[in-house]
This record gives sequence, structure tokens and C-alpha cells, in this order.
Amino acid sequence: MKLRLHEITGVLFCFLLVMMTAPVCIADEPASIFVYSGAGLKAAMTEIGNTFENETGIVVEYNYAGSGTLITQMELTKKGDVFIPGGTPDYAIAENKSLVLDPQYVAYHVPVIAVQPGNPFDITSVEDLAKDGLKLALGDINATAIGRQGQKLFDKLGIADAIDKNVVLRAPTINEVSTAMKMKQADACLITIDQIKSDDLEAVQLPADESIALVVPIGITTFTTKQDNAQKFVDFVSSDEGKAIFKKHGFPIYPDPLYANVKL
Repeated sequence: MKLRLHEITGVLFCFLLVMMTAPVCIADEPASIFVYSGAGLKAAMTEIGNTFENETGIVVEYNYAGSGTLITQMELTKKGDVFIPGGTPDYAIAENKSLVLDPQYVAYHVPVIAVQPGNPFDITSVEDLAKDGLKLALGDINATAIGRQGQKLFDKLGIADAIDKNVVLRAPTINEVSTAMKMKQADACLITIDQIKSDDLEAVQLPADESIALVVPIGITTFTTKQDNAQKFVDFVSSDEGKAIFKKHGFPIYPDPLYANVKL
């Protein structure tokens, strides 16, 4: 039996109507969280993110930068789920701006003086960084935790002006300070012990009374829309498993009696 044209059109219309109104099955996107992380924590946090995703199926997306930059981004966008800066002073700034909730503590950022192999300028103390003609690379005071901590120490020792004369680079991340040293653009710098992983640089330890070590905190943002998954990540990073990854990457883990005097 042949169908007339108007009958064929009617059948096609009914078919399209059914297709348009039928429920469409779309595969669910994987759960994910967005983490603001200090650039100096990148190696440890990248491995932690991969491990966490493998164990939970939750994808971790990162924004790595200096802590000051991250705080500005959080304040402007009010997006993202977790904040982990290089130290508690930066976390306190974010808390005072009502950007984050109470933190947990993970590891220590322990500054050292880094020098070129063989220590050609015979640098044995922070005061030696004020030697005439020395080229220094330092973290930006407004962008990095170590930049601010270093400036406090220079002010305390009364050598801030002499230090300024020697600075050839103020970098927005500690990673860029390390890179400048490895490229021999500077003779010495202040970085953290976890950054010295090969024979490219040598470390000069700071004495206990000049320690500017920092505790690394982590917490969820006040504006997260994924609170449960964000809290799972914070709990994982601050767990024994998460801390073991930090230790693997050269960080002393929290708590440690050796750094009992470090302020939270």
C-alpha cells in the first residue's frame, strides 16, 4: 500500500517529535575540583593529584602561582575549591578576606641559602648576602612567602639596604628563583630545601635563631560548590599518605619536633 505525501510528512513529523522529547542519555562528566597551589609545591602536589584521582576518580585541576597572585585570583573570581599556599602567613591573609575555612597542616617549607657548586663566594651566613658585587635572586616580597620571610630576616639583621643593592631578580615564584640560579644568572638566593635536588646547587643552612621556616597549610574555600569532594582532597593531602609524598619530594612533614618553634 502506497502512502500519500501528506501521510509520509505526518509520519516524519511524529518521529521527529518523539526524538526531540525523548530523554537523551549523556555520559556524566567525571567529578573534579579546582586547587589553588603555591608554585613551590608543584612537584609534590602534581603527584598527590594523580594519586588522589586514581584512588577516588575525582579529577584535580591546578592553578600554580605565587601565593599573593592566587589570593588575588580567588578574591576576584570567587571560584575554586581548595587553597594550599607556601606558608601560614599567606593562608591567614586569605582567612582575613573570608576566602577560606580553617586549615589543616601538611609539611614545612624550610628556607636555605643556595649557592653555586663549590660556593665560590664563600657564603656561610645571611650577612654574607650583603657582600659587595654579589648577584642575588630572591622571591618577590608581594607574591611569594619566601620573599616576605626573607625581607623580615634582612630587616631584623639590619642588612636590607645592602641586600637590595645586590638583587638582580625578584621573581613571582620560587621556581623561577631556582631556575635563575641553575642558569647561573645569580650567585646566591633564598629558596627552600626541597628545591635543591641535584648537584646543580649547594645549600647553606640557616642557624636556628634565624630560621624562617613556614608550615604549609591547606583548606577549602568559602565559595566552593563541591564541598564534599574538596574536603576529601584536603583530608587526603594532610593524611599520612599525602604527607609521605611531600616527604618524598624533600619536605619535612608536619609535625616535626625539629621545627616545634615554627609559628602556625
